[in-house]
Amino acid sequence: MKLRRVLLVVLLLVSFYLLTQHLWPTGTVAALMQRYVPSMNGSRIEHLTGPIGAFDLNVANAQPAYDSEEQNNIAVYKRVTPSVVNITSTTIAIDFFYGAVPQQGQGSGFILDKQGHILTNNHVIGENYQRVEVQLADKHKYKAQVVTVDKAHDLALLQINAPNLQPVELADSRNLQVGQKVFAIGNPFGLSGTMTRGIISAIRSVRGPNGNAIDNAIQTDAAINPGNSGGPLMNSHGQVIGINTMIASNNGADQSAGIGFAIPINTARAVLDDFSKYGHVRRPSLAITPLEIGPDLADQIGLPADYGVLIQRVLPGGAAERAGLKGGTQRAALGNTPVMLGGDFIVAIDGEEITNVQDISSVMNSHKTGDVVTVTAFRGRRRMDVKVTLGEAGNDRQI
Repeated sequence: MKLRRVLLVVLLLVSFYLLTQHLWPTGTVAALMQRYVPSMNGSRIEHLTGPIGAFDLNVANAQPAYDSEEQNNIAVYKRVTPSVVNITSTTIAIDFFYGAVPQQGQGSGFILDKQGHILTNNHVIGENYQRVEVQLADKHKYKAQVVTVDKAHDLALLQINAPNLQPVELADSRNLQVGQKVFAIGNPFGLSGTMTRGIISAIRSVRGPNGNAIDNAIQTDAAINPGNSGGPLMNSHGQVIGINTMIASNNGADQSAGIGFAIPINTARAVLDDFSKYGHVRRPSLAITPLEIGPDLADQIGLPADYGVLIQRVLPGGAAERAGLKGGTQRAALGNTPVMLGGDFIVAIDGEEITNVQDISSVMNSHKTGDVVTVTAFRGRRRMDVKVTLGEAGNDRQI
C-alpha cells in the first residue's frame, strides 16, 4: 500500500514537471484547452478543412453589447441619414471645338421641411446650372427647383416634390465650444450616407470657396471631403449646427487634411428669414468703403489708435451718410493702390472692438437691416459715439 502511494506521488511530480517545463511553454496545453474547453468570453473554435489545408477559427458566440458612445453614434446616424440628400448639378461647358459638353458636380444637402425645401451651398449647384437633381436616402431621385441663392453666404435653397420627407432639427449655433463633439453626414466622393465624427477645433472667420467671408465659421477635424459640401454638421444630439462648406488642404490636394469649415446654422436661419419675408437677402450695411488700419499705417497717418477701419467713402444716401459719418477728403496711395484719407476712423461698434473689416462683417451678421447700432469713431483726435440705422447692402464691395 505504501509503495503504491509512493509511486502515485512520483507520477504526479513527474507529470507536473513535464506539464510546466515542456508542454505549457510551447502552447500545447493552451491549445488543447482552447480546442475542447469553452472560452470565458463566449467564443468557440470552428474547424475548416479544404484543399489548401485546415483552419481553426476562434469565433465569438454573440455580438458584444454596444457601449454608450457607440449607441449614440448609431442613434444619430439612423435619425439624420433619411434627411440628408445627394445633389447633382449639371452645367454646360464648351469644349475645344466649341461644342456643348454637359458636366456634373456633386454635393450634399439636407431637408428643412415636409414641403420639400432643401438647404445646400451655392457652389454645389454652380453658376450656370442647367439641371439640379436630388437623390434621397431611399435612392429615389427628383428634379429640384432652385428657389433662390445667396452668393454672399454661399447658400442655396432648393425644393422638390416628394412624399414622406423627414426634416432635420436645427440647433442654435451660438455659444458653441471648442472640444464639443460633432458629426458630419454627406456624400464624399459620391459615397452616399457617409458619417464621420470629430470635435469643434476652433471658431474663426475665414474666406469661403468663392472668396466670400464666413464669419464665426465652425472648424472641425471631422473628415470632410469633396461631396460633403452642403451637408449638415451636427451636435451629439443629431441637431444641425452648421453647413459643411470647405476644407483646407495641403499642396492643393482635394481631400481632407483634418481641417474643415462649416457655415453656422444661425447665419443660414437669418438668410432663410429674409428669403421668406422679402424674397431675397437683405444684408445690413453701414454703406461705407473701408480701409483697414494697422499699427504701422496708423503711426504713419497719425491716427489716435493702432487698429481700426478708416472710412474712405460714405455711399450717397447710405446708413453712414444719414448718421453724419464722414469719408476721406485727401487723395493718397498705398503702393499702387489709391486711397482716400481724412475720414472718420471706426474703432468699435456697440462696444465691440473693431480691428479690421472682418470685425465689421461679423457685427453685420448678428444684425438685420433697420437695426440701430452705436459706432465709436475718431474724427481727428475727437472720439464720438454715433447712432447708425443699418441700411441694406447694395453690392459686395461695401460693408
